[in-house]
Parts: sequence; C-alpha cells; structure tokens
Amino acid sequence: MDLAAQLAEVDRLRALEFPAQRVTSTAVESGPGYHLADLAVSDDFHDGDLGPWEAVADDFEAACQALIELLAQRWGEPRPIDLYPYLVRMEEGGSVPPPLDLLCGYVSEVYGWTVDDRWIGLGVGQGDRELPFQLVLAVGERDALPDAGEPA
Repeated sequence: MDLAAQLAEVDRLRALEFPAQRVTSTAVESGPGYHLADLAVSDDFHDGDLGPWEAVADDFEAACQALIELLAQRWGEPRPIDLYPYLVRMEEGGSVPPPLDLLCGYVSEVYGWTVDDRWIGLGVGQGDRELPFQLVLAVGERDALPDAGEPA
C-alpha cells in the first residue's frame, strides 16, 4: 500500500469534477455528486483459509489510520461518521445521498473532513467475511452529509 500514491489519489479525486451520469472504471466509480475509489484491495478469503483474515484486517486498519494522520495534518481531525443509520434508512425505503448509499452496505464507519464544497471520507470495508478488504476513499458534495459544516 503506497501511501504517496493514495494521497495523490485523494488530491486527484478531490479536484475532479463530478460527472453528470454514473461512470465506472477499474478502481473508481463516479456519478452525480460523488467519487468512490478503492485505494487498496486485499485478496479474497474464498479458499476457506480464514487464518490470515485478522492480520489483513489489522493491516488495512493501520493503512487507513496512516492516511488519516496525513490528512489530519492538512485539514484537522476527522469527523467519524457512523454509516449504520444510513443503511437502516435505505432498508426502510428512505433516501440516502451518494456515495453514502453505496458505502453503507460494506463500510460501517468513515472518517471525514469537509473541505471547501466537498467532503472527503476514508474507511475500511468488507462486503462479507469471504470477500476482500477495501480501503475506500469517498468524495462527495458537502451538503450530502447532515451538519457537514459542524465540527465533529
């Protein structure tokens, strides 16, 4: 996991305009009001050997924390954002703005900053125990988060 490359991707997606319609590439999904990128993806655990699962989970949390520390030097301490309420809202048929609607299915919490007219979120997700871990970067419109202008 190359920290310099991950930081460059944060800067690139933060500056990149949002497209008018959904566009997906290998590691980035973008749409109206959001970009969502996998900064790192582990191997999956389909071979039945879940032994390395905990070590990989720890590695991804450490990588996330390292990037959080770098970004905190730029923008201050992040605001932890619990995504479970968004998942519940979706399950109840409510509306959830992108990219929170995509994230809440596999990421339980992101650490976020509001910078200018955007928010930047970083978290670790895994869709299911056999699936890969993902270090996820989300960039969205500032008003996608309630109280986005409020301190953590």
